[in-house]
Amino acid sequence: MTTGWSLYVIILVVLNIVATTWLLWWTARKRKSDGSTAETTGHVWDGDLTEYNKPLPKWWIILFYLTIFYSIGYLAWYPGMGNFAGTSGWSSAKEHDADKADADARLAQAYGKFDGMAIDQIAKDPEALAFGARLFANHCAMCHGSDARGAKGFPNLTDNDWQWGGSPDEILTTILHGRQAAMPPLEAVLGGDVGVTEVSAYVQSLSGMKTDPALAAAGQARFAVCSACHGPEGKGNPAVGAPNLTDDIWLYASDFDTIGTGIRMGRNGMMPAHLPIIGETRTRIAAAYVWSLSHGDKAAAAAP
Repeated sequence: MTTGWSLYVIILVVLNIVATTWLLWWTARKRKSDGSTAETTGHVWDGDLTEYNKPLPKWWIILFYLTIFYSIGYLAWYPGMGNFAGTSGWSSAKEHDADKADADARLAQAYGKFDGMAIDQIAKDPEALAFGARLFANHCAMCHGSDARGAKGFPNLTDNDWQWGGSPDEILTTILHGRQAAMPPLEAVLGGDVGVTEVSAYVQSLSGMKTDPALAAAGQARFAVCSACHGPEGKGNPAVGAPNLTDDIWLYASDFDTIGTGIRMGRNGMMPAHLPIIGETRTRIAAAYVWSLSHGDKAAAAAP
């Protein structure tokens, strides 16, 4: 808060306190008793019921003054006068930090037994899976869906198809440090629109889809450019995040136009690193939950 706004707040608060005190004193002052007719408000009901303008009871006035004194003490103890921090040193930021430290300590106690444990071992613990489900809902469901079945551009985590590898360590690495896909635009390299069309037809043929045989045959020769990542047979390479093109699982869809767009324009999917967001142990627990979605039978069989 700037000095000008601070002064504005201080002046406004002081004026309100002074005005309230004066108004209370003025309305509670004693009326002169000179024997004349008592002062009335001018309101009369039923002919003989008159409303008099009399001072408030003294005990009531005292209570009002006490609230004013209390407000002055409150403003001195807590920050309420512009940039004045208050004699207590309290601030909402300090209270937040204290509450966060307390919550972190309780979470560390709950999660501590899973520190450094392999995710397939964590997945044997029902309590850990319950923790993992909540962590997934808070940090992963916005992309992969609440049921973890993904959407266009976001992989399904409940099957056995893994772009970057589905071993416990590979899943953990993906969630800890994130992934950056890098499918470059290949239209120029493949010879323009004709090359993209031929390679798209060949890619469809790899997974058994019906396509033009002549286009697919021509695209097979051009596919050598793609084989550097996807392999000569199109089976992919988890080390570089190149998906298997021979199955029926497609991250962006398997229609001809979508495949052509991916080849022509490239793809740049990004999985953020969660280590700096939720820490290593909680990332392990979330990874264990993700691993259990496609390996639930193994985890259940190994559980005591």
